[in-house]
Amino acid sequence: MDFRPTDEQEILRRTVRQFAEAEIGPHVMEWDEAQHFPMELLPKLAALGLMGIQFPEEFGGSAMSAVDYCICIEELARVCPSIALSVAAHNGLCTAHIGMFGTDAQKQHYLPRLVAGEVLGAWGLTEASAGSDAAGMRTTAARQADGWVLNGAKTFITHGKIGGVMVAMAVSDRTRGHRGISAFVLEHGTPGFSAGKKENKLGMRASDTSEVIFEECRLPADALLGDEGQGFINTLQVLDAGRIGIAALSVGLAQGAYEAARRYAKERRQFGQPIAAFQAIQWKLADNATRIEAARLLTYRAAYLKDCGVRMTKESAMAKLFASEIAVKAADDCVQIHGGYGFVKDYPAEKYFRDVKLLTIGEGTSEIQRLVIARQLMGQ
Repeated sequence: MDFRPTDEQEILRRTVRQFAEAEIGPHVMEWDEAQHFPMELLPKLAALGLMGIQFPEEFGGSAMSAVDYCICIEELARVCPSIALSVAAHNGLCTAHIGMFGTDAQKQHYLPRLVAGEVLGAWGLTEASAGSDAAGMRTTAARQADGWVLNGAKTFITHGKIGGVMVAMAVSDRTRGHRGISAFVLEHGTPGFSAGKKENKLGMRASDTSEVIFEECRLPADALLGDEGQGFINTLQVLDAGRIGIAALSVGLAQGAYEAARRYAKERRQFGQPIAAFQAIQWKLADNATRIEAARLLTYRAAYLKDCGVRMTKESAMAKLFASEIAVKAADDCVQIHGGYGFVKDYPAEKYFRDVKLLTIGEGTSEIQRLVIARQLMGQ
């Protein structure tokens, strides 16, 4: 087994890192304080191929591998987890769902604009009363002679207010349980489709999270995405791959927090020497470096299996679970090493600490990841 990155991957990492540090780094706290997603960044992200990382060149995509995708998300998250989250959600949820299950006509209509960064993608699964229990959703899709009518609401939707294209799941046949859920693709501006409350979040504040409302939202028959009744099954397949992106985001955030802690430990002097000279600090840094490398390898393994076309439900859940939880520890240690300065906004420690917790919740909580892993181990 060769764990060394290719020359092309090394160049990719350097390119995305330089872009993130130059174009995103100076604005991180400004965007965070204002809870503002910089739409003006989209053309720059698209120019690097980051709005269509794994999509075919025929749609304008970059046709990168899943491992390449991890490198991109990781390097963005190292500088700004919020921007990385938006890029991951755009690529790994909405755009991926269309790419995996859309008709040729749907792909031709939506993918070029999404991968060019002309619009952001949103993906609607979660509801106020249906989080981990996604099969308990209440949003309905009623069949009409000329199409469908959606009614209901989605919550905690990334790009719910600013996304231009959305994939939404709705119950099309209540009698069939989770096999009665279908997926639909629609655009902002569709009558009956509106954004509701924008969430005032603890962290990831530059990534828009809003409620989405459907009120007698009429869609044509060709808005159905995938087969009728297969929306929930397709969602699980989308999430299998999406969790690799969140694992990579976790690795990147952990790397950023670790580097900030190491840098501060070398600069901060106490008792006549840098605090990096103290064993207590050295061990924190050593443990974090080890955990980050383990998380990175778990993540890349899941991505490699995806590239091979092998089912990676267990592996992606393991990577997401482990990486998100070690990222929490890295962010916590970053604050601790900074001491009092870790509690103020003059240093990056407090932002990593606020941002990181979402990673153990979004795209399946740690508890759900353990359930997924256990079911795979038990052959269920």
